[in-house]
Formats: sequence, structure tokens, C-alpha cells
Amino acid sequence: MNVIDIFKALGDETRGRIINLLIMGELCVCEIEAVLGITQSNASRHLNKLRSTGIITYEKKAQWVYYKIDSKFIRQHKLLYDYLAEILKKQYRRDTERLQKFKENNGTCEDIKQNINLFDIE
Repeated sequence: MNVIDIFKALGDETRGRIINLLIMGELCVCEIEAVLGITQSNASRHLNKLRSTGIITYEKKAQWVYYKIDSKFIRQHKLLYDYLAEILKKQYRRDTERLQKFKENNGTCEDIKQNINLFDIE
């Protein structure tokens, strides 16, 4: 993992927002799309960039693809990870709240697929 490539990947707002969500735990790509309000193609482009730099990893489970922060990245860049966890949570508080609301309502990818809105904050 080249540190310059890592910083380039982190230099995009959408990728910062994705990292913020993934710091909270593993997420399906459809959850990322729904919480951030982005298209599948946009999410995939940003997730591929983060994956190619070694920041995140993924696992396919049935028809869903789940992403998480790569544990190797966390070990190798502990100070950076801790800084990102602190600063991104503050900067993208609304995204964090939307994800928490979705999880509190036991939202699933099927709900998103059926356009069931479980994560909007009033």
C-alpha cells in the first residue's frame, strides 16, 4: 500500500463518507448506496478505488456484496485509521445518524430493494 495512493483515495468526499460508514462496521453495497443517496455505479466506482488501495476489502454473500475496512490497513496505518474514525464521524454526522436509524429499524437490503424507507431522520 503506497501512502500517496491512500491519501489520493481519501481525498474524495464520497470516499470519505464511505470510509466513515465502514468504520462503523461491515455494510452491503446497497446499504451504502441508500444511506449516501448515490447510484450503484457511483458507489461501485468509489468502492473499487478504496479496494485497489487496500483500504477496504469485500466478501460476497449470496447475491449481496459486503464491504469493510481491511484489518491489514488498520494494523499498518493505526494512527491514520484512528484519526479518520474521529474526524469523519464529526464531519459526516448526518450519514452516521442515517445508518444508525436504518440499523435500529433492522433494515435489510431487501427493504431497500423494495423502496422501504427505514433510515430517514425526521
